[in-house]
Amino acid sequence: MSLYCGTACRRKSFWCYRLLSTYVTKTRYLFELKEDDDACKKAQQTGAFYLFHNLAPLLQKSEHQYLLPQYSLVELEKLLGKLGQDTQRIEDSVLIGCSEQHEAWFALDLGLTNSSSMSASLQKPEMEAELRGSFIELRKALFRLNVKDASLLSTAQALLRWHDAHQFCSRSGQPTKKNVAGSKRVCPSNKIIYYPQMAPVVITLVSDGTRCLLARQSSFPKGMYSALAGFCDIGETLEEAVRREVAEEVGLEVERLHYSASQHWPFPNSSLMIACHAAVSPGQTEIQVNLRELEAAAWFSHDEVVMALKRNDPYTKQQNGTFPFWLPPKLAIAHQLIKEWVEKPTCPSLPA
Repeated sequence: MSLYCGTACRRKSFWCYRLLSTYVTKTRYLFELKEDDDACKKAQQTGAFYLFHNLAPLLQKSEHQYLLPQYSLVELEKLLGKLGQDTQRIEDSVLIGCSEQHEAWFALDLGLTNSSSMSASLQKPEMEAELRGSFIELRKALFRLNVKDASLLSTAQALLRWHDAHQFCSRSGQPTKKNVAGSKRVCPSNKIIYYPQMAPVVITLVSDGTRCLLARQSSFPKGMYSALAGFCDIGETLEEAVRREVAEEVGLEVERLHYSASQHWPFPNSSLMIACHAAVSPGQTEIQVNLRELEAAAWFSHDEVVMALKRNDPYTKQQNGTFPFWLPPKLAIAHQLIKEWVEKPTCPSLPA
């Protein structure tokens, strides 16, 4: 028995080492591409490119989901030539990841123009006809993509948007220049370096022990409710941000909370969603909705939430003309929070 355990442990350690080695090697390779312009240019020669037009990714429909086409550098150069564009446009691409085999992935937006580019924006219909695909708003397409493609496109769109919005130095007013990978921009006049950033957002599912609190904003699709969410203020800790947001939006005081997970979210301008569960006292549950922040908020029972999670077609009106109560799709971290609560509806006793 001891011999078996020893062999099993060594085997487990071996596979953990292999997994870690693959991850470390890949991470170090991406770091090299971000820091070394020549290495990144070389990676473009054998890399894959994903195309956007005004931040909308190029997708191809396949039954109930979207597929994500990719193009080699040679294919991209031929395409630009057909459309009467200079291949110098490829310099606007940004590095978004790589495969286990170190095939580098890049994103290029052919609809945006930058301060240093001489090329005009390419027309969307002309490109769609040539590429046999459609440029679809990421927010509309996100939940019809697989997890890997959704994550990749979210990263790409966020990075492309950041570069589009940071073409000039906030100190000198002069045009900034990106490195080949797009991991930073530099002002040539004063050498200030700008790095892409995300805004931290707390998203919190509040419970009183038997029910969870869900809310909606007027911008939400009809019938959809979600967890409370808000940006962290400067100087706040995570715990302080959760307590403040719950107090501001629904007038409740958090007794205890615990962290669940995090997720990058590209809308509206790239956020880091920090998901938490929070508990309030069963005797302090009267909601006071802040109508400047929310359209509505309410307590929902365990059974109501379970039914909503099972709902397949939330966009269909009910007989009385209203839309059914439904929840964010599986890809959203709010869905994960709600599902965790359904499976274990009590919040651990951690101080807020």
